[in-house]
Amino acid sequence: MFTQTINPIIYEWGPLSIRWYGLLLAVGLVIAFALLVKIFKENNIKTELALDLAIWLTLGGLVGARLGYALFYEFDFYIANPWEIIYYNHGGLSSHGMALGLILAFIIFVKIKKADWRKIIDLAVIPLPLLAAFIRLGNFINSEVVGRPTDLPWGVEFPAHEIFPVARHPVQLYEALIALAVFAALYAVYKKYYQKLPQLFIFNLFLLVYFLTRFILEFFKEYQVIAPEHVLTMGQVLSIPFIIWSAGWFIWQHKKKNA
Repeated sequence: MFTQTINPIIYEWGPLSIRWYGLLLAVGLVIAFALLVKIFKENNIKTELALDLAIWLTLGGLVGARLGYALFYEFDFYIANPWEIIYYNHGGLSSHGMALGLILAFIIFVKIKKADWRKIIDLAVIPLPLLAAFIRLGNFINSEVVGRPTDLPWGVEFPAHEIFPVARHPVQLYEALIALAVFAALYAVYKKYYQKLPQLFIFNLFLLVYFLTRFILEFFKEYQVIAPEHVLTMGQVLSIPFIIWSAGWFIWQHKKKNA
């Protein structure tokens, strides 16, 4: 068993502080941006378009993550305290809200830039699970998004999360490792098969694998909003539309290929 006692604040000076979460997020964004530029260059797409898209996706993802958390997880609180939504440092981001924010930002981006969305959407999603891994590491250090109690030897206690800590599944680390595996799979498919695949294959593969694994990991995560007597958690309910959409796309592709 391990006790998570890492201080989430790296350095503090008066009202200003540098936190591990912010640092990991920044590092993840830089690496994701660099990879996006590299992939775009390999496909003869202008670097400027990659940088513009990265900015749009960052803003859309952050806004969507915050609004998604307020809407899906703490609706009553944020309706009563709407100004709290702008305080990102108070915590509360939703990966499902981020996904919706990314999609909306992408749609607006291609409309304004008049870009061929089918040509870039498969490439744009490849760095996303890599960024997600850095975010989950930040969640672990913040002692948030914790797992359910466990007696397994790798259980982790989070004293910052509760007065009387118990060993819990380090679900944040599970998600970080799976996100890295999803990234490795997407990148391998891209490098070996991209030119042979139908458009939207990588995009829908990302949706299917990422949200299906997210659905499974929710069984190890502490309940959020929906009470334990419910069969599914909020995270599982929000994952279902993404799974249905992507699975339906693959079924449609299979039927079209064999028609």
